[in-house]
Amino acid sequence: MEYIIEGVKDFNTDHIFDCGQCFRWQRQEDGSYIGPAMGRVVKISYADGQLIIDNCGKEDFENIWKKYLDLDTDYGLIKEKLSAEDQIMQAASEYGYGIRILRQDFWETVVSFIISQNNNIPRIKGCIESICEKFGEHAGEYGGKAFFSIPSPSTLASLSSEDLAPCRLGYRAPYLVKMAQQFVDRGGPDVVEAELKNAEDPIQALQQFCGIGPKVAACISLFGLGRMDAFPIDVWMRRVMNRLYDIDEKDVKAMKDYSKKHFGENGGIAQQYLFYYIRGLDKNML
Repeated sequence: MEYIIEGVKDFNTDHIFDCGQCFRWQRQEDGSYIGPAMGRVVKISYADGQLIIDNCGKEDFENIWKKYLDLDTDYGLIKEKLSAEDQIMQAASEYGYGIRILRQDFWETVVSFIISQNNNIPRIKGCIESICEKFGEHAGEYGGKAFFSIPSPSTLASLSSEDLAPCRLGYRAPYLVKMAQQFVDRGGPDVVEAELKNAEDPIQALQQFCGIGPKVAACISLFGLGRMDAFPIDVWMRRVMNRLYDIDEKDVKAMKDYSKKHFGENGGIAQQYLFYYIRGLDKNML
């Protein structure tokens, strides 16, 4: 069963699934992507304004994928606002014209971005798939391939670094186990997510958990909590802001201030445009 949506603008599967915001979607030869998300496994393809979601009916589209793909947001208008007086942003948003911020599962973003630290995208994907296959629950199948969920906090908390060794997480393994136990002690991801959504500063609040620093906290806020003003800054974004906006690479505060002043509530979207743009300019960047 497939569900077709006509007239979709500002959408490109490569831009969305290969911009560093998610790690579980697998590109197919025809340009479509297959992946597990929100307890489902689907294939998503797009061409000429037509979005096709295979293994999906109307109910799932309305209840899951419409929100997940952020289809109610006018990205054309956002690009106009960001580019109004910024030629760099105009070029970046034109290059990554089809980027949309996925409304991902909160717990999945926590685990994924802890694993992402000081790591490259292919390796991140491999590590995540490994822990899912070994310790996650069966999420469904597509094309004869089985997919598995992110392991629950209780499952991860019960593991040792030795248990996780085959997943090649390195120094991140004990962080992941301790963080999972903290989530168990706090009542689980739903409870923590609700608390963070009500927090005055969720980025700061997230840093109480093991393995979560400022950059990972900003990523979780943006991709897991829907805080579109979050502006994640890592070594790559420091280079981006230095190269494109002539801000000192060491001056993270100046970068955050710049985002707040010039990008405002769309800081996270601006960050994705810039990150994807610089990766295109420098193919050896990641």
